[in-house]
Amino acid sequence: MLDRTVLAIIICSTVILGALGASVHAQTPSSCKEPHAGTSRVPMLSPPLASVVTGTRRVKFYSAPNLHCPISGVFVVPNDRLIAYAQTRDGWSSVMYLNPKTGNDVSGWVRSARLKTTGTVGPKQ
Repeated sequence: MLDRTVLAIIICSTVILGALGASVHAQTPSSCKEPHAGTSRVPMLSPPLASVVTGTRRVKFYSAPNLHCPISGVFVVPNDRLIAYAQTRDGWSSVMYLNPKTGNDVSGWVRSARLKTTGTVGPKQ
């Protein structure tokens, strides 16, 4: 009798954990495809905005505006300067960072709340 109870608990636990896992995977995109900028979902900033990273911790880059799409090892730190090209309504900015020491650049998505606009890049249109 005890073996059946333990077996029933294990089966129930497996079913519940499987359902919870399925809901997590349902939120994870199968591909972190970047949305098209210039659409109603991701309006372009014209002109692009010069921004500085705020706060005390580094800011991760993402390949798409989704927390499930981080770019491994790519981040900026407070006071780094970025150029924002587009923003979503749910708090993401499409940005480009140019490393002043190496000249290398990286583009991706960061959380807009960590950026402070310092001006515009180029003439106003």
